[in-house]
Amino acid sequence: MEKNWAFWLVYPLFLTILWPFSVIFVSFFTGQFAFFKGYLTRVGSRLLGSGSAGDSVAGNYAAPSTLSAAPIHIAIFASGAGSNARKIIEYFENKGLHIKVSLIVCNVPGAGVLEIAEEKGIPSLMINKSDFAANGYVESLKNAGIDFIVLAGFLWKVPEVLVRAYPKAIINIHPALLPKYGGKGMYGARVHEAVIAAGEKESGITIHWVNEHYDEGAIIFQAKCSIDATDTPTSLANKIHALEHAHFAPTIEKLLS
Repeated sequence: MEKNWAFWLVYPLFLTILWPFSVIFVSFFTGQFAFFKGYLTRVGSRLLGSGSAGDSVAGNYAAPSTLSAAPIHIAIFASGAGSNARKIIEYFENKGLHIKVSLIVCNVPGAGVLEIAEEKGIPSLMINKSDFAANGYVESLKNAGIDFIVLAGFLWKVPEVLVRAYPKAIINIHPALLPKYGGKGMYGARVHEAVIAAGEKESGITIHWVNEHYDEGAIIFQAKCSIDATDTPTSLANKIHALEHAHFAPTIEKLLS
């Protein structure tokens, strides 16, 4: 078309309206419709002044800024059998969401969580204490595309270098009602023994953000259970596990949605 008045009338119209809708039409047949739908939704939200897409519950976690419905990749850090890891993996497998457990990080050779990783076809990363303290394996996590970190029975303190690399993107679950019965050395049966010895009438779980100090990050969620006179550390542990399995994965979903 000659660049006369008709050109300058039709060409902008083509660029702004006809071309995008043509691309969207073609996207139905190429499997890319979700990408363009997400893009237009975000553009519309910004034009209407509804704020940035991807803000989380209470504005605490900012989901990865992408125009497509790309998965949010989670790394689970665990030191033991991995019952919480399994529940989280299977929760997101069955939900059909674009939240995916993409890496298992473990510090104990032969731990049960490594068997779960192998069973589920999830890559695993074995770490040692000196390197973890020095560099937090940040490069390995970034290379794996990890967006969010979940500590599920991980017994080492998270180094400051990792906290800085993943601000407001690392959470932990503690088997008591923080701020009570937290801190260095307070994990597993030790927590339940201390709670019962103190004569507490209830205990529970605390899901919290991770900072450079043991169990001191801001609390995200708590759930409680009663303690009976006949409860032992083992029976209390069973009650706590039930709470963990019921609430951990849904809380992660709420944070990342």
